Amino acid sequence: DSASNGFSFKGIKDYLDCYRSGKLTPSQVAKNIIATLEDCDKSTPPLRAIVQWDQEQIMLMAEASTVRYRNKCTLSYLDGIPVCLKEEFKVVPYRHRVGTVYLGTEPETEDATVAKKLREAGAIIIGVSNMHELGTGTTGCNPNRYHKIPRNPYKPNHFTGGSSSGSAAAVAAGLCPVAIGTDGGGSVRIPASFCGVVGLKGTFGRISSHGSLPLSYSTVSVGPICTSVADAAIVYSILAEPDPLYPYGLKQPKATLSDMCAPDLKGLKLGVDWTFFKACDAEVLSVCEKAVEHLQSLGASVVEVSLPEMEEVRVAHVICILSEMRDFLQPDFNKHFQEMNLDTRANLALASQFTALDYITANRQRTRTMRFLQEIFTTVNCILTPGVASTAPRIYESDLLSGSSDLPSTVRSMSMQLGNFTGIPGLVVPIGYSTAGLPISFQVMAKWWDEAVLLRIGLKLEQFRSQTKKPSIYYDILA
Repeated sequence: DSASNGFSFKGIKDYLDCYRSGKLTPSQVAKNIIATLEDCDKSTPPLRAIVQWDQEQIMLMAEASTVRYRNKCTLSYLDGIPVCLKEEFKVVPYRHRVGTVYLGTEPETEDATVAKKLREAGAIIIGVSNMHELGTGTTGCNPNRYHKIPRNPYKPNHFTGGSSSGSAAAVAAGLCPVAIGTDGGGSVRIPASFCGVVGLKGTFGRISSHGSLPLSYSTVSVGPICTSVADAAIVYSILAEPDPLYPYGLKQPKATLSDMCAPDLKGLKLGVDWTFFKACDAEVLSVCEKAVEHLQSLGASVVEVSLPEMEEVRVAHVICILSEMRDFLQPDFNKHFQEMNLDTRANLALASQFTALDYITANRQRTRTMRFLQEIFTTVNCILTPGVASTAPRIYESDLLSGSSDLPSTVRSMSMQLGNFTGIPGLVVPIGYSTAGLPISFQVMAKWWDEAVLLRIGLKLEQFRSQTKKPSIYYDILA
């Protein structure tokens, strides 16, 4: 529980309170969502958070949940909770387009593992969300005819961030309190940061990505985007477990939420590499420095650490993720080149210049960096950084027509690459706003499989934010 003064997002608990008290049923909520989905794409500009939805499907899941509440036999804390999944996942009966115009010619007949688990938990899947085409960028700009450009609910003339763009926009706009994204270079954490919500990238392999398009098999992790850290913890605890269909996560230790609700942060050592920490806009830096002081005031100690070879990490991560995407998308590149967005073509063309030697060298760098991190995590429990170095970039008229390729800002918004490159988990939490009213967020990264410490620190970071500003596009589904 948090004592809210002023605006607060409606989270899982608000939905459960309505259902348990009988104030609303999941069926009534589903009707509100359907009306909202119709409305938000008629608005100017259209929100474009959810790109495929089906009234009948939504009502079927909601009605089944309504019966379970009536009979007091609910399936989990997610029973009756509206969720959406990034279009990168297979979700019956939607088309698995992955942000393109040429994939997903037929409706899906089989769910990705996360979609299946959400159904088994009783969630109401309200549709699939918009994404940067093939996950190849971090703005979320996707001008093609099926997708268009999702809008940042805080400032509709700014980007949402990508590639899980629609997932973050849907949560920030109140369409659903939970969305699922994938993160190969910050793709959950960047849009969560830009849209002022919480984003968790699990340890590599922690949550199954079976049934999502395997764009980059060594860097991509799955994670929830939610309105609060507590909600992210609930979703994480339901999704995080080995999946026989997904070999990378088979040997994982059991997911726990141990000490998550400890009253303070005593005994925790927080690592900060100040050189790296300060490589961001002044406005972002000043809020993030105060957040570090807040964590110290709760009993944590801040330890200076050195993150070596970060420039090499950045280059090596780009080589790994783009080489793997280029390899997987080779047939598409040859056959559907003309149907791809311009920035996708540019990125894949760049990727085709990398050699086997580059890829091997990059992976040697990965081994080195993982070694460095192993050493660092013997002295600290986590590493703190600003979420993204700047706030959400502006959308220009030309972006709507031909897309956007802004490599400098893409590279700047990838302070997150360390987590993807080495597989460690990361959590972003909104901690304030710029003078222009755009969200600013803070990132905590921990050692492999230690998501619990991220959630514990995340809960305390939420208390730092003196207020939550209401997004300019916000639908109260429970009203």
